[in-house]
Amino acid sequence: MHNKVVHTVARACQERGMPTLRFNYRGVGASAGSYDEGRGETDDTLAVIAAGRARWPDAALTLAGFSFGGLVSLRAAVTAAPAKLISVAPAVARVKSASIPRPPCPWLIVQGDADEIVDCRQVQAFAAQFEPPPQLVLLPGVGHFFHGRLNELRDAAFGFLAAA
Repeated sequence: MHNKVVHTVARACQERGMPTLRFNYRGVGASAGSYDEGRGETDDTLAVIAAGRARWPDAALTLAGFSFGGLVSLRAAVTAAPAKLISVAPAVARVKSASIPRPPCPWLIVQGDADEIVDCRQVQAFAAQFEPPPQLVLLPGVGHFFHGRLNELRDAAFGFLAAA
């Protein structure tokens, strides 16, 4: 929740006038619980979505996630039916991709081609399996944490959010 990539995407949402919530998954930071291989973390996400919908009932839901969170937000999208989904360097190798259906909403994946943690080729193959495929923005020379390139991430997210 305090990661600079997460802050950058949240800021792009705020600049578009969207209410935003950032949170830690179970067992991260001061959160209770322990890692649950994405299952419990998806439940955590759905609980946060329910709280956000109660607080802002007229706001369209956009889900966004980074790395492991990119995968969890995709899983949550199946139930939550967001208006838009943003996956930043989604950790696609951690799950059997055939088990996750494509969300029907507009979907952006932002990936660096020099990512040292999430293999960009795996992300490209993952994205290509969906029909229609998500919009994929591949940033040349960008590593996992977008060092020195956060503005490009922000611009990709902001542009996607601005599109109808």
